[in-house]
Amino acid sequence: MEARGGEDVGAAERRQQILELLCQRRKETVSNLAAELGVCERTIRRDIEMLTLQYPIETVCGRYGGGVKLADWYYQGRRRLTPRQTALLRRLAAGLQGEDLEDMNQILVQFAS
Repeated sequence: MEARGGEDVGAAERRQQILELLCQRRKETVSNLAAELGVCERTIRRDIEMLTLQYPIETVCGRYGGGVKLADWYYQGRRRLTPRQTALLRRLAAGLQGEDLEDMNQILVQFAS
């Protein structure tokens, strides 16, 4: 495999897959990830260790509740607001002025459009 910045392409692709799986599932066990991706658990642990340097990934200890978890607030890609959330932000924006209003309008454009 070709090296890319000191890392083989397979590892980079696998880490991207792990991140995508965690974004979909929010939490998963190391053993399930290893089985699904066809690698050993140690490889997944190393990948998780590397991913935690760039993403809000947490490890949760415990035999039955343990695993790898993505922070509740993090979503990969663009996330949309619900109509109810959008309406709330518009009501809040009515009481804002200046830079606060500009910031709120940018949030609405970015997430509610």
